[in-house]
Amino acid sequence: MQTPAPFDYERATSVDGVLASLRAHEGARVIAGGHSLIPMMKLRLATPEYLIDINDLEELEYIREEGDELAIGALTRHVDLLESELLYERYPLFRDAEQVIADPVVRNRGTIGGSLCQADAAEDLSAVCVAAKAKVVIRGAEGPRVVGMHDFHRGPWMTAVQDGELLTEIRLPLLPSAGSAHEKVERRAGDWAIAAVSAAVWLDGDTIADAGIGLSSLGPMTIGLSRAEELLRGKTPSEELFEQAGAIASEDCHPIPDQRGPVDYKRHLAGVLTKRALRRATARALKQEV
Repeated sequence: MQTPAPFDYERATSVDGVLASLRAHEGARVIAGGHSLIPMMKLRLATPEYLIDINDLEELEYIREEGDELAIGALTRHVDLLESELLYERYPLFRDAEQVIADPVVRNRGTIGGSLCQADAAEDLSAVCVAAKAKVVIRGAEGPRVVGMHDFHRGPWMTAVQDGELLTEIRLPLLPSAGSAHEKVERRAGDWAIAAVSAAVWLDGDTIADAGIGLSSLGPMTIGLSRAEELLRGKTPSEELFEQAGAIASEDCHPIPDQRGPVDYKRHLAGVLTKRALRRATARALKQEV
C-alpha cells in the first residue's frame, strides 16, 4: 500500500491564519480538493511536513460580478463552475471545459484555485483562463497583488505564487459582445486531453476587437497564442481568418510525443481545435449559438 510520509495537519479557519501558518512552517502545503496533491504524496513525489486544509474557508467560494469584472473565489468547486448560470452567460467556455473534466466525484471536490496552482500542462482550466485573459489575486504578508495569466505560470508545475502566499481569486473582464468556447480531444470521457484549445473573442461591430487563445496538452506548460491573437485583432471573422489562426496554432505549439499520440498528430489537432473554438466563440458573440 502506498502511504504518504508523516506530516502535521491544520484545519484553517481564516485566510490570515493560512498565511500565518505558511510563514511559520517552511515547506507547508495547502490542500483543498486534494486530487493532485494526495496522489503525489502517496507516491512520495511530494513530502510536505505540514498540511493546511482550507476547505472551511467559505469566504473563498463564490462567483459574482464586481464592477467591470467577474470574480471567482479560489475555493470554488468545479461543479459550481459547471452549474453557474452567471458564469455560463458571461463565459460559456467554462461549462464546455467542466463537462469534460474528470468525473462527478472529482468535480464535487476539486477547486479552480487548485487546478491553476498545479500548473499541469494537460489541465483544462488554465487554458480557459488564458483565453479569457483572466487575472489572479495572490495574497501574502504584504497584501494582495494581481498577476495576469500569461505571467502566472512560470514553467511546468511552477507558478507566481511564492512561499508564504495564497491564490485567493480569479478575475475575468466583463466586456460586451463577448463569446468563448473550449474544444477538447480525449481518449475516453473525463481523461486528460490529447489536445485542447480555449478561445474567446470580443467583437466591435463586424470586427474582432480582441481575442484570447489558450492551448492545453500541447507543450510543457499552458500556451497562450499571442501571434494568432494579434492576427485576429481588427479583422472581420471568416473561415479563412480562422484557418490562418489554426495554422499558427500548429506552428507555435510544442507538443511532446507520448502514449496519447505523436507530435504531428497533436500539431494537427491544435490547428483543427483552434479553428473550431474560434468559430463557436464567434457564433456565441453574435448570439448565433445557444
